[in-house]
Amino acid sequence: MSTTALQVKLNDQTAQSDFDNLVKFVRVRSQANARFVEFDFAIGDPKLFIELVLPQPAFEAFCATNQVVHMTEEEGQIVDAEFDKWRYGEETLMAKNHDRING
Repeated sequence: MSTTALQVKLNDQTAQSDFDNLVKFVRVRSQANARFVEFDFAIGDPKLFIELVLPQPAFEAFCATNQVVHMTEEEGQIVDAEFDKWRYGEETLMAKNHDRING
């Protein structure tokens, strides 16, 4: 194995180790007794997430495998508020219309 190939392999292992150390977040969106669990999954930053759907047993295995942190309702509200800032802005016409309709 060349020195360059060995360095690439070591870098890959370091990157994998760094990835494994990142906190993985789960925010459940579905009802507690639903057949399928709808949830948000984020790695490192709970504001950057993907939406997933799994059957309950698969969800439990997914959470155990990824050693997830379940977000609280308050943490979810913080993420929602940040999301709304990006979607509607703070001092924009869209923000004012959104506040008028929802406020």
